[in-house]
Amino acid sequence: MNALEIRNLTKSYTGFQLDHLNLTLPNGCILGLIGENGAGKSTTIKLILDMIRRDDGHITILGKDNRESIQLLKQDIGVVLDDVGIPECLTAAQVGKIMENTFTRWDNSVYAGYLKKFSLSVNKPFKEFSRGMKMKLGIAVALSHDPKLLILDEATSGLDPVIRDEIIDIFSEFTRDVHHSILISSHIVSDLEKICDYIAFLHKGKLLLCEEKDVLMEQYGLVQCSQAQLAQLDPNAIKGKKSSPYGVQALVLRNRIPRGWHISPVNIEELFIFMVKESE
Repeated sequence: MNALEIRNLTKSYTGFQLDHLNLTLPNGCILGLIGENGAGKSTTIKLILDMIRRDDGHITILGKDNRESIQLLKQDIGVVLDDVGIPECLTAAQVGKIMENTFTRWDNSVYAGYLKKFSLSVNKPFKEFSRGMKMKLGIAVALSHDPKLLILDEATSGLDPVIRDEIIDIFSEFTRDVHHSILISSHIVSDLEKICDYIAFLHKGKLLLCEEKDVLMEQYGLVQCSQAQLAQLDPNAIKGKKSSPYGVQALVLRNRIPRGWHISPVNIEELFIFMVKESE
């Protein structure tokens, strides 16, 4: 059973369409959703959580249809959205009391441990928290009721690099259990590159690719050459290029480049930028 399956998911707004999206998140894995602002990342997550109605398609979470079972599934899903959604008048202690009566597997000791780990005040009102503190409280709540699936929309946004690194370690530890999985969207691509098993690129509502991160690193690389040298290559090997007065940098399929060419590694952010430019 996969943690998440999305088939032909479609949602239309004026000026935007999420176009027949297909994604699969296997159990025990982390899937990173990458895309520029307005690409459809938050729309996808809201559709998964049945916060908005889809026009077409099918979503299965932990083997259950999300529209038929979302209230039951909420016990097994930890969610942190870009807007954390905690009432500003509440303190962390009051949030814990509410969650204790919301989640059947809520663990106060786990919650208290995260509050201490994240240096969060128990009695300060949520409205007085910084952006980073608000995100940390959302993450503490999401992890304190024994979820099987974490759904995170920009969950590391607003956190300093040290705290982001700690959070990433927590997420990695979470998926050591083969029954735990994470869907995470972020514009901080370096964070996703550290922890994700799978990477999905969204651009203007369309899925450019979804593949295992290690496979992407093996398949693609960068070459630096002249326009004349680039013209000698198989056009199907070239997946994107940037020209400058000093030559051409091209994203290529490694297995279609002749021996003797120097091919540099490509990181996930570079890969995404090249593919976006090529699709426009």
